[in-house]
Amino acid sequence: MQQKKNEDNRSDDPDQPAGAGGGRRSKELVFAFFGGVVHGRDLPAVPTAVFLRLFGALGVAPAAARATLARMTRNGLLERIKVGRTAHYRLTPSTEALIRKAAVRVESAAPFEHPDGQWTLLSYSMPETRRDLRHRLRSALTWAGFGGLRDGLWIAPGIVDVAEVFADAGLSEATGLADWFAASPLPGVQVDELVRRAWPVDHIRAQHEQFVRTWWTWSEEDDPLVQLTLLGADWLRVLRADPGIPARHLTPDWPAAQSAAVYRRCHQALLPRAERRLDRELGLTALDPS
Repeated sequence: MQQKKNEDNRSDDPDQPAGAGGGRRSKELVFAFFGGVVHGRDLPAVPTAVFLRLFGALGVAPAAARATLARMTRNGLLERIKVGRTAHYRLTPSTEALIRKAAVRVESAAPFEHPDGQWTLLSYSMPETRRDLRHRLRSALTWAGFGGLRDGLWIAPGIVDVAEVFADAGLSEATGLADWFAASPLPGVQVDELVRRAWPVDHIRAQHEQFVRTWWTWSEEDDPLVQLTLLGADWLRVLRADPGIPARHLTPDWPAAQSAAVYRRCHQALLPRAERRLDRELGLTALDPS
C-alpha cells in the first residue's frame, strides 16, 4: 500500500527521454531556466537556439529539446512567437504567475519550516472517470506539501490555503469534491507515525543528502547558465519532496537546513554570471569572454 501510494504521488513526465539531463526531466529544466534566470527580468522571448545549446550541454538531443518546447506550448505552459523565421519562447501569463508564487518558497531562507502543532487535513472523493483530474490534483497537493495518509485523505504541515492551491493549479472544479480544515493532534496521537505514513522520510533525507553531495562544490569553469539551470531543477525536486515536517518529528541530524544553506551559497555565486551569459546570448550585451 505504501509503495503504491508513493508511486501515485509522483508526477511522471512524458517530456523526459531516458537519461537526458542527468536524470532530470526536460520540463523541470525549462521551468528551472525560466524561474532561475528569466523570471523577474524584463527580457525578450528566448530563441530556440538558446534552448538547443542549453539542452545540448546537458546531453539532450535537439529533436528531444524541440519536442519538449512544442509539448509545453501545446499544454499552454509556453507561448511561441515567430521573429522572422526563428521561433522564440516565453512563459504564458498563467505559468508566469505560478513561477512567481513558487519563487516565494524557492527563495526562502527557511523553506522547510512550519509552526509546530499546526496541520491541514484534506479529504476528497474522485469519480473513477476523472483520472486526469485525480493526477493533476495529486501533483498540486504534493507541491503544496501534502502527503497521503490513506486513499482520499491527505495531510500537510502548517496551515495551507487549499482554495488558493486549487485556483493556482487550475483545479477550481476540485473544490466541490474536497473538504479541508486546520487541525491539531489530540493527546495520544502518534504524530511521528503519521508523518512516516504520509511521507517517505528516508527518501526525503536521501534527496537532501544527494543535493548536498552534488552541489557542495562545482567547477568555476563550467557554464554558469547550465549550472544554474541544473541547480534550480535539483532544488525544485528537493522542495517537492520535503513538505517541511516539523523538526521534532525528525532526527536531530535532519539535513534540510544544510541543503538550504548549500542552495543559497551556490545560487548567489552562480546567478550574476548566469544572467550575464544569457544577456550575451540574447544580444543584449557585447559578446566578450568575461
